Amino acid sequence: MTRWVPTKKEKYGVAIYNYDARGEEELSLQIGDTAHILETYEGWYRGYRIRRKSKKGIFPACYIHLKDATVEGNGQKETVIPNELPLVQEVTTILREWASIWRELYVGDKREMFNTVRDLIYDLIEWRSQILSGTLPQDELQELKQKVTSKIDYGNKYLDLDLVVRDEDGNILDPEQTSTISLFLAHETASKQIEERIQEEQSQKQNIDLNRQAKFASTPSFALFVTLKNVVCKIGEDAEVLMSLYDPVESKFISENYLVRWSSSGLPKDIDRLNNLRAVFTDLGSKDLKREKISFVCQIVRVGRMELRDNNTRKLTFGLRRPFGVAVMDVSDIITGKVDDEDKQHFIPFQPVAGESDFLQTVINKVIAAKEVNHKGQGLWVTLKLLPGDIHQIRKDFPHLVDRSTAVPRKMGFPEIIMPGDVRNDIYVTLVQGDFEKGSKTTQKNVEVTMSVYDEDGKRLENVIFPGAGDEGISEYKSVIYYQVKQPRWFETVKVAIPIEDVNRSHLRFTFRHRSSQDSKDKSEKIFALAFVKLMRYDGTTLRDGEHDLIVYKAETKKLEDSSIYLNLPATKLELEEKGYASTGKSMQNLGSCTISKDSFQISTLVCSTKLTQNVDLLGLLKWRSNTSLLQQNLRQLMKVDGGEVVKFLQDTLDALFNIMMENSDSDTFDTLVFDALVFIIGLIADRKFQHFNPVLETYIRKHFSATLAYTKLTTVLKNYVDNAEKLTEQLFRAMKALEYIFKFIVRSRVLFNQLYENKGEVDFMESLRDLFKSFNDMMNSNSENTVMVKGAALKYLPTIVNDVKLVFDPKELSKLFTEFILKVPQGRLLRQKLHCLIDIVHSDLFTQHDCRDILLPLMTEQLKLHLENQEELEACCQLLSNILEVLYRKDVGPTQRHVQIIMEKLLRTVNRTVISMGRDSELIGSFVASMTAILRQMEDYHYAHLINTFGKMRSDVVDFLMETFIMFKDLIGKNVYPADWVIMNMMQNKVFLRAINQYAAVLNKKFLDQTNFELQLWNNYFHLAVAFLTQESLQLENFSSDKRAKIFQKYQDMRRTIGFEIRDMWYNLGPHKIKLIPEMVGPMLEMTLVPEIELRKATIPIFFDMMQCEFHYTRSFQRFENEIITKLDHEVEGGRGDEQYKVLFDKILLEHCRKHKYLAKSGENFVTLVVRLMERLLDYRTIMHDESKENRMSCTVNVLNFYKEIEREEMYIRYLYKLCDLHKECDNYTEAAYTLLLHAKLLKWSEEACAAHLTQRDGYQACTQGQLKDQLYQEIINYFDKGKMWEEAISLGKELTEQYENEMFDYEQLSDLLRKQAHFYESIVKVIRPKPDYFAVGYYGQGFPSFMRNKIFIYRGKEYERREDFEARLLTQFPNADKMKTTTSPGDDIKNSPGQYIQCFTVKPILELPPKFQSKPVSEQILSFYTINEVQKFQYSRPIRKGEKDPDNEFSNMWIERTTYVIAYKLPGILRWFEVVSVSMVEISPLENAIETMQLTNEKINNVVQRHLNDPNLPINPLSMLLNGIVDPAVMGGFTNYEKAFFTGKYMQEHPEDQDKIEKLKDLIAWQIPFLAEGIRIHGEKVTEALRPFHERLEACFKQLREKVEKQYGVKALQQPSAVDERRGCRPRSMVRSFTMPSSQRPLSVASVSSISSDNSPSRPGSDGFALEPLLPKKQHFKSQDKLDKDDLDKEKKDKKKEKRNSKHQEVFDKEFKAAEISLQPTEAVILSETISPLRPQRPKSQVLSVMTGDRRFSVSPSPPSATSGPPPITSRARMAFSLQIGSSMELNGMGCPERTDIPPPLPIKSNTGDYGNLMDNQDLTTPATPPPPPPHQRHLPPPLPSKTPPPPPPKTTRKQTSIDSGIVQ
Repeated sequence: MTRWVPTKKEKYGVAIYNYDARGEEELSLQIGDTAHILETYEGWYRGYRIRRKSKKGIFPACYIHLKDATVEGNGQKETVIPNELPLVQEVTTILREWASIWRELYVGDKREMFNTVRDLIYDLIEWRSQILSGTLPQDELQELKQKVTSKIDYGNKYLDLDLVVRDEDGNILDPEQTSTISLFLAHETASKQIEERIQEEQSQKQNIDLNRQAKFASTPSFALFVTLKNVVCKIGEDAEVLMSLYDPVESKFISENYLVRWSSSGLPKDIDRLNNLRAVFTDLGSKDLKREKISFVCQIVRVGRMELRDNNTRKLTFGLRRPFGVAVMDVSDIITGKVDDEDKQHFIPFQPVAGESDFLQTVINKVIAAKEVNHKGQGLWVTLKLLPGDIHQIRKDFPHLVDRSTAVPRKMGFPEIIMPGDVRNDIYVTLVQGDFEKGSKTTQKNVEVTMSVYDEDGKRLENVIFPGAGDEGISEYKSVIYYQVKQPRWFETVKVAIPIEDVNRSHLRFTFRHRSSQDSKDKSEKIFALAFVKLMRYDGTTLRDGEHDLIVYKAETKKLEDSSIYLNLPATKLELEEKGYASTGKSMQNLGSCTISKDSFQISTLVCSTKLTQNVDLLGLLKWRSNTSLLQQNLRQLMKVDGGEVVKFLQDTLDALFNIMMENSDSDTFDTLVFDALVFIIGLIADRKFQHFNPVLETYIRKHFSATLAYTKLTTVLKNYVDNAEKLTEQLFRAMKALEYIFKFIVRSRVLFNQLYENKGEVDFMESLRDLFKSFNDMMNSNSENTVMVKGAALKYLPTIVNDVKLVFDPKELSKLFTEFILKVPQGRLLRQKLHCLIDIVHSDLFTQHDCRDILLPLMTEQLKLHLENQEELEACCQLLSNILEVLYRKDVGPTQRHVQIIMEKLLRTVNRTVISMGRDSELIGSFVASMTAILRQMEDYHYAHLINTFGKMRSDVVDFLMETFIMFKDLIGKNVYPADWVIMNMMQNKVFLRAINQYAAVLNKKFLDQTNFELQLWNNYFHLAVAFLTQESLQLENFSSDKRAKIFQKYQDMRRTIGFEIRDMWYNLGPHKIKLIPEMVGPMLEMTLVPEIELRKATIPIFFDMMQCEFHYTRSFQRFENEIITKLDHEVEGGRGDEQYKVLFDKILLEHCRKHKYLAKSGENFVTLVVRLMERLLDYRTIMHDESKENRMSCTVNVLNFYKEIEREEMYIRYLYKLCDLHKECDNYTEAAYTLLLHAKLLKWSEEACAAHLTQRDGYQACTQGQLKDQLYQEIINYFDKGKMWEEAISLGKELTEQYENEMFDYEQLSDLLRKQAHFYESIVKVIRPKPDYFAVGYYGQGFPSFMRNKIFIYRGKEYERREDFEARLLTQFPNADKMKTTTSPGDDIKNSPGQYIQCFTVKPILELPPKFQSKPVSEQILSFYTINEVQKFQYSRPIRKGEKDPDNEFSNMWIERTTYVIAYKLPGILRWFEVVSVSMVEISPLENAIETMQLTNEKINNVVQRHLNDPNLPINPLSMLLNGIVDPAVMGGFTNYEKAFFTGKYMQEHPEDQDKIEKLKDLIAWQIPFLAEGIRIHGEKVTEALRPFHERLEACFKQLREKVEKQYGVKALQQPSAVDERRGCRPRSMVRSFTMPSSQRPLSVASVSSISSDNSPSRPGSDGFALEPLLPKKQHFKSQDKLDKDDLDKEKKDKKKEKRNSKHQEVFDKEFKAAEISLQPTEAVILSETISPLRPQRPKSQVLSVMTGDRRFSVSPSPPSATSGPPPITSRARMAFSLQIGSSMELNGMGCPERTDIPPPLPIKSNTGDYGNLMDNQDLTTPATPPPPPPHQRHLPPPLPSKTPPPPPPKTTRKQTSIDSGIVQ
């Protein structure tokens, strides 16, 4: 049987598919997971994911792609390391890290960032695969690695991840192997590069390539790369296409031509190059960048017949070069880099030559000047790209663009920087213009110039003329021919390249010939003239650059071709004059056998040669032996020669100079001149233009220089200069700049001498150097102002000689000489130069030698100390110190311990002080901190011990030093000088600090612990520092990603544990001194124990017990400790520290300790319990503080403030009061904010007592006494009550304040203001309509809720106009995982104990508690309505239940009501919008009592409407019509006849004899309905319009019937007339006080509604849960409560439609009338609504009222108090109207009114800033955008709706169908 076999090679792989485990033994994999494979078996592997090693399992082998890896260890300890480049591994890790962030960005919908990260990831994946492919050449791989690292660094910065620091090769630096300074510099560099990358990324969006700019800035030359794609031009003959760069401002060509020969077929002649016509115009420099404009010019020259029009009748001449046209493009933008698109093909339009005198140059200028060219589609297609570098660089960098076949047209002239190896010998010749007589011709000649190169023997040099790059050399060049032009202007340039040895023998020959268009004639034409010019002048210099006016000679053709005849003649007009001939003269002059013609011909030349010079002086110096008399002059003249010329002949010139010196060794005649010449040449090479000649000079010194005695002469001259610094300042200054190379010559010369003569003259040489240094010292010491420049130069350049001089001079002595030299620098002068001089010495080899350091270091530390203490040249000081420390860190510089000690003794304290005094914004702070860290890091234990000893006996010095250090460390830890993403630097600093702190702690224990030496402040600072270190951000590992945590832990462990244990030990060491640090140290210790590291917590929490014990020992209590820990805990937990685990540990550890203690057992236990309780609340508070739900935040805040009140921490209590107040203000809960502030005000007295600091928690209150503060608070509270429309509360506070102003403060001005406010409040109470919020009971059941809500019921005060649906939606957004319960009964234990969340919500009705002053008095409805919904503590919820069998004829007899009463902890409104229910009671109400309540409410409703109409004649009549019609019209049987059937029967009386009184009361109420109705109908008759008159008559008829019946059965009742008192008050509507004063036992406040079904079996509206509930008496009853889910309403709609048909006729009339009246009434209605003083409930926006009549089909939740009157009944569409009237008529007999519905109030936006919804808008436009669009005409209703802020959410699906009928209802 086979078994699992350990794998050998298959060790490491990557999942390439997702694999889901199908059993416990299997391992799930996701694509990209790396796996370590341990065993294999039949296509399966066993192993683990490398990212989660603990879980092993099996997985299919085919899901894994194997990779090479190295296996280390074996068995259990086996690990695999992938065999990939470190960079590839880094990319892999980075991609994993970024991918998880990328996912978060997707989830958070951060699109822009998501897309950026996606691009970064895709780039990295692509590049990673390229690196892994292994196909890239080395240079490209290097470049790609560079791109990868910079992309990674950029991405890390973009995502706020840590900065990665690298070495030059891009590998990550190991901090352990890197010095602190290098690490710091690497961080700086990396940050800078990333900033540049970020700019680059941003600029790419703006199309600026900064990288490219940087590249071009760093290179001295660049090139324009051109590809010719096509020439679209109808030529018809062969042509030459000549392309070049042109400066339009100077009108001259600046480059050679690139020549392409084009054939007549429209293709290149060299067909092989068809798609490879490429050229690179090189040697462009910064001057070219600065040119105003550069054009790319293409000239087309036709090669063929004279005239294109000529046809072939005659034999024509062919092969003539004729002008055809030009094409020009401005390439300035490409050259300056504004445009860079190598793929874009540019079209350059073609401009043909117009006439013969239209020379090509002229056409070019015309085209440049013209705005556009009429090219007719003809032109060139090219691509252009600018490339950085010279041609060698370009070939290397862009091999895909530029290869050996690419043509290279160079710039005419040298590039800005001449490269040493660049050998050139080019002479550019331009045919400029001529002027030719026609001679014997009748017309002007067609002149053709032929140019060729001949030697002095008349032999032609073959193939030395190059008309353009990309073309072969030719032996003669023929110009373009201009037809019959007297003065042709050619401007044609060719390059002549002659071997250097032939130049002095060669000359250019130009011959002129007339060309004829006919071949026969043309053959007979001979050369008619000749011109020539020699390339070398008589003095050996080359032909000068510039124009040459050549003499045109005429002679016989034979003679013209004989060079021996014409070479002796002058070539140019200038020469002619020099030789004394007059150049002008009418007659032609005859010279020998040649005649000077009147014709003229000009050329211009430009010599570009590294071998030829045009300079006489230079030539004189190079050939100095031929004429020594001119030597001095030549040496002097050398200084004036152009640098380029000298550099070209560098080696020759230097040889000449040293030969002059050596051959005149006996005299010093030429020494100074040679020295100056040498200085001049060295100076030249320092120039940027020739900097590349540095290596040439170095090579010369090393290999060619041979003057063995030069050192003595050079030293002598230099010493002489130094000695005479006053006089020779200029020369000495130049010599100083060249000092390095002068000494290289001196040293090399001495070395050569030693090799020849074996150290002969050693002593003299040494002495001469000492003397030289002495001279330098003397010069430095002089006080002359003239020499300041030279002294600066000496400091700058003297260190450059060190590395050479020490080869021939004792390094130690050299160190001494330098020390003396530095000490000679005048005090307070040249500080920066001096420090930089020292820096250079540190950089030299001298400083790496231990012995030399012994001499130099004390000097440097002294200088540093001096300047740091004086705060001078801090940057240079810092650089010097850093460089010294860098050298001392190296392993190859000998022993350094002693030197570190010197720095520590001399500089550590000074550097510390510098850091302390330096601002955080200083640029140098980072460098100084790095230096200080470096000193500490390089100090060994020995150094630390020694450090304290250096302070000697002075104890105060040690204390000061430690104090400074502790303060500085704490400051650096608290406000780190390095950015947070410099993790490596910060961790390095932490590691060093940790060691230092521990070292200093040992000193504390040793020197400052005993009774006599104890230093409280020092210990205090130590603890504060140690805790700050422990709690700093960069050590909180749990906040980091798992990868980062693992990396840090692996390298540094958890430093918090180390220092935490140290703190603990230090605390216990304190012994009796502990009490001095209590309570001061409680806060820091608390911070430490809160760090979430369990071992640390366990070790440090016992310190608290030690503190308690310590304080108890001294004071017999631990009050101070307790106060401090409570205060600090609050701040810490709020700041994010602390967790459940901490609470448990705190509880467990401290209780254990307390219980063991004899005296602390009880008090300690109480304390621990108190703190644990506080923590529970604070943790809840903190969790909720980041919650979006402000309600939860408020609950938690109240929890915490109540706790503080309970434990009497007034300060903390007030703090949380203000937090609560702010939360309320954010939600616009002004009423609640006022009640909250009132709690603060209640803590204050009306007295002159001074205000304790904690009482004035806010900056806004400027109060000295409690009375003043209370006054300010009251004013603010009154202001909030006003905003919340709680004017009654504002008035009561105002009265208290009035008393103070009037009788205590006597501030009548404030009093008058206050009284005015109060008057306004009283007026508002009576006149302004206030919205009435609903109240909701909410139960939170299940263990999923926080403890303060779990299994509790709360009563919530809804927002204004908030419906239950909206309120529920708001609740459920806070608890998205909660389930909404469908029943209103209290749930069982199964739900309460379940882990889930269940929310129960229903509307409850507040129970009025009328203030005693209003009882039994006639009071305005408007005043009383306030108390119906405010200052309430009890609430009711009613639901119907049936007892006994259902009786179809008498359903009312067994319909009972179950009424639950809830009492809450505090009255609402209060400091919250909800309070917890503290008690629940339940009663049952009999059917008869229910009927009585219903009748009472209906009567009151009629009365209230009547009263309102009496009071305000302008009220609209419609609501009254609806109300009366609903009661008096018995169209449908029902009304109180149902009660008569149920209760007024003998059977009922027999069964319930005890109900006799109640039945009498019900009859009484039925009788009382008649006078109310009579009054209503009277008013209706007065107000009715003519259109509604039939409707009114119908009403009267019905009422008459009803009245007769009732009065007959139940007696006559009559209303009393208002009394005189009432008359005086005016007939203000008032409530029936009778109903308020009736005892509640007789008159329960709420009635359950019963769903009624009208006589024809169609279901009518279920009872409202709002105000009065109609007792409709149907034949069939359905009982529905909120316990049931709504059924589908389909059948309901059908029945509605049936009913519509059966409607009585007068109702149809009524509908029509109402519709007619609708438009006219609408605006008035709006105005009345806003002005009315009746206590109408404001109308809801129609969009938010689903229905009044056919609403939710649920039973009442909270019937309203009897005092509340209903709003106007709805005026609806016809169908709806019929329906509601029928229902109404069924009520009319029993006097029931239409109730007001409250369970669907309109919602308001959940989050809104304007809380003032009470003031209704005067003009409500139905079509404003804030409200939903108006309904269709058949559904419009009359009263305008209130606008809602946002359209409400769609209603639940169950009521959707009804809304189509009812959407127009307004209540």
